[in-house]
This record gives sequence, C-alpha cells and structure tokens, in this order.
Amino acid sequence: MQAIILAGGKGTRLKPFTVTIPKPLVPIGDTPILEIVLKQLKKAGFQDIVLSVNHLAEYIRAFFGDGKKNDIRITYYFEEKPLGTAGSLSMIDYLEDNFLVMNGDLLTTINYKDLFNFHINNKNDITISTYKKEVRIDLGVLKIENNCFVDYIEKPTFSYDVSMGIYVLNKKVVNFIPYKEKFDMPDLMLALKRNNMKIGCYSGNYYWLDIGRMEDYEAAIEIFSNKREEFLPL
Repeated sequence: MQAIILAGGKGTRLKPFTVTIPKPLVPIGDTPILEIVLKQLKKAGFQDIVLSVNHLAEYIRAFFGDGKKNDIRITYYFEEKPLGTAGSLSMIDYLEDNFLVMNGDLLTTINYKDLFNFHINNKNDITISTYKKEVRIDLGVLKIENNCFVDYIEKPTFSYDVSMGIYVLNKKVVNFIPYKEKFDMPDLMLALKRNNMKIGCYSGNYYWLDIGRMEDYEAAIEIFSNKREEFLPL
C-alpha cells in the first residue's frame, strides 16, 4: 500500500523551533513526529511512502534516507513552490489505484488499515477521516431574537465533526487537481462534490491531535509520554 505524506510546511506557528528544524522532525518526547507516523504506517501495511517536502527538505531526507532503517521504501517529491495540501499530487509520477494522503504532523491512534479497507469496501472516490472535536466558548453566549434576550448560556461546549488531515483517494480524483498549481484538499472535496463523485467519511474511537499550534504540541508531548504504547504498540 502507498502513502503520500505532506511534509513541506514551514510550521510558522511553532517558531522558534521550526526556524532550524522542519516541523515533521519536531520531537514528541524523544521521537520526531514523522517517525511516529512512519512506524504506524509500516505496522498497518504501508510499504511505499512518498514524502512531499519543501522547507528544510535536506534535513528530512538526511534523517529518513530511503527508509531502509524503518524497513520501508521512501521516495521524495520536492515542491519548488508551495502547492497546498493537494496540489503536489498532480506532480507525483507514480500513484497506486488507491492511496493514503496525510499531513506529516499528526499524532493519532487511528487504524490506518481499517481506514483503507473502509475506503475500498465502500468503493469511495475519496474518504475523509473525521474526528469529533469539542470546542469550548470561554464567554457567556446570548440567544437573541428580534433584538430581545431569549437565553444565556455560560461557556458552552459545542461538538463538531472535523477533518483529521488524513484521506484515502482513488487515483482518478487526481484529474480534478490543476497541474502544478496551488490547490487544497477542501478545494478538491468541493470539486468532487460538484461532479457527483462518491465522498465517504470514516469515524472511529481514536485519539487525534494536530501539533501545528504550540498549545497542541505541548499537549501532544504529555499525552504521548503517558500513553506511548497506544501510539506505538509492540
């Protein structure tokens, strides 16, 4: 199975760490986040890995090489300019009929093999992994109708289904991505929806955190140190 990992972002929200270290090499405890991802993918049966890189790409390549130390095959696609979260897919020479695409800075316990099988079994054109995210509003929220007070809710919590930045794609959807132009996954989803392609959503009982923000990065370090075996089971 094949996985495309988007590892070219500058990680501006994690400065000053990412001034000299590419975000995928930022450590969670004693292990770079991308190494955790690669070990999880290997365990799930993904042997062919393509890293789409840009910012400080030489450091990523020096660290992971061709993947032999992790018993996988790693190849690299270098983005000459930022192409968004989907644009680089139009430039990659070899894609399997169905392949996984994900951001390289995610800490999750998702079962990648189950996700891939869900995509195949449902014959989806694209499958979006989802997570139930609770968002707390640290203010009193007013309900108002016709300029009159109706109700007051103190610091409510709302629940949303959010995209995890992990997808499985059928190769034919790449035809909807403009060649060598900036294009994001939300753009691709909307284009597929307009063309009546089958878009599936996968959910499950797993943990997920995007480490793009400093507060999330700090939370990831604590959670990983306390529950390491859940992320990297033997």
